[in-house]
Amino acid sequence: MIEASAEYRYTKTHEWVRREEDDSITVGITAHAVELLGDMVYVQLPEVGRTVAAEEECCVVESVKAASDIYAPMSGEVIAVNDTLDASPELLNQDPYGAGWILRLRPTQPDEFASLLDQADYAAVVAEEEH
Repeated sequence: MIEASAEYRYTKTHEWVRREEDDSITVGITAHAVELLGDMVYVQLPEVGRTVAAEEECCVVESVKAASDIYAPMSGEVIAVNDTLDASPELLNQDPYGAGWILRLRPTQPDEFASLLDQADYAAVVAEEEH
């Protein structure tokens, strides 16, 4: 499975964040989360236009093992969702950092990006969980 690049940021709850050229952010779940959850069977996407606060539950993914809440990594307005996941939730397994993105936010507090984990800090979180 391809890992995300160093320019991504992460949360302790295994969401990844990528800042786009228009200053929106794209959100998905990490390869580690996908490995823990197993084969995805359903994604409950948020509604476009919904406003979320950082760390607020914003959608749900269901796998053959469990349902898991996905949390907003930053405060903002949902401006797009990956409707392809409705018919093909397995994209989360196949390409979590590409075609398996979940939603895009227009941040209302852009400074929250700086508080997200970098790649090294996220790797430490994962290593700690594995012990």
